[in-house]
Amino acid sequence: MKTTALAKRATPIESRIVSSTPGRMRLKVGHQHRNSQALEPITQALKSKLGIYDVRTNPHTGSITIMHATEHLSGEDVYAMLRDLGVIFADIAGGRSEVASNITSAVYDLNRRVRKGTNNTVDLRILMPLALGALSIRQLLVRGLQLEIIPWYVLAWYSFDSFIKLHYTSEPQPRREDR
Repeated sequence: MKTTALAKRATPIESRIVSSTPGRMRLKVGHQHRNSQALEPITQALKSKLGIYDVRTNPHTGSITIMHATEHLSGEDVYAMLRDLGVIFADIAGGRSEVASNITSAVYDLNRRVRKGTNNTVDLRILMPLALGALSIRQLLVRGLQLEIIPWYVLAWYSFDSFIKLHYTSEPQPRREDR
């Protein structure tokens, strides 16, 4: 596969530089490109470049390590080569996967609709933990401690945990295609 064909791929390979020292650059690629089919053409294209003497990839972790001769290439030169091969540099470790972002957005949207429908009287960030807390208390009163089965305090933990997790400190960021 030629360099121009790599650069014209349908979806660019998102990555981030993990470390860059003279003679060595390591980057991580996004989850959707962590496979041999995506990484092997880049590896072969880089190995064919003058000044690059070794390229190691790990498809399981998405790591690409590039060893280059500092006499011939700087880190910026390697960076430019990667861009020419269709690798873009973005914040791929934004903390959440696409699924987590979708769930967060859906819960945020549902909460917004509930608040709007109840004139800001009901907030799911309070309602969900209270409901789970009430369910755990009911379970405790009806069945007793039942330490051998453990359902009531598991529900109590979920109540506390969901309270903490649902009180996010900022609004979820819009997804890239929504911008």
